[in-house]
Amino acid sequence: MVVQDSMDTPGVPLEPFLHQVGGHLSVLKYDEYTVCKPLISQEQRFYESLPLAMKRFTPQYKGTITVHLQKDSRGHLSLVANPLKEIRGPFQVSTESAAVAIWQTLQQATSSGGALPLPQWQHTQLAHSLKESPATALLRSELHLKAQVPSLVEDVNGNQTERRSFNPWGLHCHQAHLSRLCAEYPENKRHRFLLLENVVSQYKHPCILDLKMGTRQHGDDASEEKKARHMRKCARSTSACLGVRICGMQVYQTDKKHFLFKDKYYGRKLSVEGFRQALHQFLHDGTRLRMELLEPIQRQLRALLSVIRSQSSYRFYSSSLLIIYDGQETLQMPHGSNVVKVDIRMIDFAHTTYKGSWNEHTTYDGPDPGYIFGLENLIQILQDIQEGE
Repeated sequence: MVVQDSMDTPGVPLEPFLHQVGGHLSVLKYDEYTVCKPLISQEQRFYESLPLAMKRFTPQYKGTITVHLQKDSRGHLSLVANPLKEIRGPFQVSTESAAVAIWQTLQQATSSGGALPLPQWQHTQLAHSLKESPATALLRSELHLKAQVPSLVEDVNGNQTERRSFNPWGLHCHQAHLSRLCAEYPENKRHRFLLLENVVSQYKHPCILDLKMGTRQHGDDASEEKKARHMRKCARSTSACLGVRICGMQVYQTDKKHFLFKDKYYGRKLSVEGFRQALHQFLHDGTRLRMELLEPIQRQLRALLSVIRSQSSYRFYSSSLLIIYDGQETLQMPHGSNVVKVDIRMIDFAHTTYKGSWNEHTTYDGPDPGYIFGLENLIQILQDIQEGE
């Protein structure tokens, strides 16, 4: 379904998505159940021609929307979407009064000497303007004000540093995206975004592992320079020897009531043993290893493996796989069984190619060997963890 813009109603302010753990394009929150990201034609065509067997392993595609930059009377920049006439699923839009209330709280904290958790790279005047926008204020404050969940991030040396309650990677992507749009396009330029299911909307404390899958990350249309750069990254990381590497992670620590974050730079440095230890940490809540998660995760990965093996000609270059579970303790049902919430989703298909895809440079035979190699190794490592090896 391709939804239509309604031009005669007020715009919907887009907020940074609080749970973006990887990627370089900004993911924005449209409502509680929907996120949006910049439209890339190849990715849109993939979603629109998605094989039925793969739908359970991808976010629901909800169509497209027009987005534009907007500057308020104080010079604050934000992205605004034209509302939809229809959208699949419940539709909720954050109210302006809520954003203003959060922003006022942050201003009070600043005036009283409280330090805002701004990354060191915010040094331009544009970044100064962006940090005061309601959308960015929401990113910095939503978890802190509503759920009182602080977080830890790790610096380049692996040391943990306490920050406020947001994933710093999402803020980084959002501000970099706004900076590019502001520098390259006029304010009234309209941009197309994809609308996708928010796959973590049902989780109280979403623990997310973003895995870059396959032994090759460059698309068929990559320049020689870009191709060489991606090949070096793969050769120097677990992509080459395992067919999978970590691109980002957040895991809820129940003992300290905070999230622990790691980014793609951490993932690139890992050895095979380091990758195994990182998977172990992703499944550890600070108190114990969540053993009850291992079987359902492996079961879903095996089901995905079966689907990928059946998709002839598909190559999922540079795509990611999300492993998601709830950091909230397992729910106990009246009859004594436990309810474990686990999800596996493929995302990021800008460089996916398949027979019949638009502007295909090369046609491949059989399923994607690099993706299959990565899934098989991932399943084996999880099995080893389960067996205590």
